[in-house]
Amino acid sequence: MGIVVQKYGGSSVADATGIKRVAQRIVNTRKAGHDVVVVVSAMGDTTDELRDLAEQVTPLPPPRELDMLLTAGERMSMALVAMAIAQLGHKAQSFTGSQAGVITDSAHGKAKIIDITPGRIENAIKDGAIAIVAGFQGVSQDTKDVTTLGRGASDTTAVALAAALKADVCEIYSDVDGVFTADPRIVPAARKLDRISTEEMLEMAACGAKILHLRCVEYARRYDMPIHVRSSFSQKEGTWIIPDAQQGAEMEQAIIAGVAHDRSEAKITVVGVPDKVGEAARIFEALGATEVNLDMVVQNVSAASTGLTDISFTLPRTDGQAAMSALARIQDEVGYDQLLYNDQVGKVSLIGAGMRSHPGITARFFAALASAGVNIEMISTSEIRISVIVEEARVDEAVRATHTAFDLDSDEVEAVVYGGTGR
Repeated sequence: MGIVVQKYGGSSVADATGIKRVAQRIVNTRKAGHDVVVVVSAMGDTTDELRDLAEQVTPLPPPRELDMLLTAGERMSMALVAMAIAQLGHKAQSFTGSQAGVITDSAHGKAKIIDITPGRIENAIKDGAIAIVAGFQGVSQDTKDVTTLGRGASDTTAVALAAALKADVCEIYSDVDGVFTADPRIVPAARKLDRISTEEMLEMAACGAKILHLRCVEYARRYDMPIHVRSSFSQKEGTWIIPDAQQGAEMEQAIIAGVAHDRSEAKITVVGVPDKVGEAARIFEALGATEVNLDMVVQNVSAASTGLTDISFTLPRTDGQAAMSALARIQDEVGYDQLLYNDQVGKVSLIGAGMRSHPGITARFFAALASAGVNIEMISTSEIRISVIVEEARVDEAVRATHTAFDLDSDEVEAVVYGGTGR
């Protein structure tokens, strides 16, 4: 049997009972003949509580010290899980991200993994131990400081370790039974997917589906690593996220994999931009210098009478202030009239690799929104995705109408959230 990497989210290790249940599952996997490497998140809401504590001390905690504080949550989890495994009579060793060889850049709070050098993990496996690794953290290649990878990045730690160890599979355990066709909190009739391609899952994660971290799916796709998303609270088979090449060998795919939504975006419109070569470039260079991540971009046709055009784009709401400030600084240079900011918008996305070969999907999607009385503000498409921006208050209606229009509703409620957060 090969190596299995398992990742357990905060709700799975939220208390002593949960830790004991997770330890038993890990030991059962070991008894089945697998070498097991485990990645754990902080217990329950520990990370949020530590962040709140830091902000009570200072409204602007130094990023280096904040990372040092936040990584304590995962260190608590890894040690407690190792103790619980020892109680069950099996050898376990816990490792911080740096001890596990997770090498990152030096961007505190949002570090990216540069390399994994899992020598100590491999030695632990050779010694017959179960390796328990703290997720969400690493060590900077340049400064040797402790870094964190951003919210939800224990998923990324797990897949990166699985790729470095050439594991057979990476199992991601949370408090839901798998990936569903929509958020069950909005669509109670959402269906659990048995399989989904990494290509489709990448679009789902990018469009707001919270079940997997986007960078985790990117890593899995790059290294052809199968992921099994399942619940640590049940024994049910979850959802297999299969590399695209393997998925292509299966029978013909379903047209639509699911409907995702995102309430964290804002829309900025630059009104009255002179329709001249280079003006759009100046706008987006200014945004790029501020490291603002843009999503949809739409430029209207220039009005013949004025020679002016409007450029609209969406971005994370958290970047809104930085983007508005950057654009205000170049108003005289570009010569636009005004900026409009709207943070009361949401994105609804229809995703499915099967739509490549099925015409009429766009018309059906827009008809479903129209029948629900939902107005579309912006549209963006890829080969396997159609996204629209709508009024935030209408997101739930838009998701439900789309889910029903594409016959995704289940006859019975399949989704159970065993813990609380869905992560």
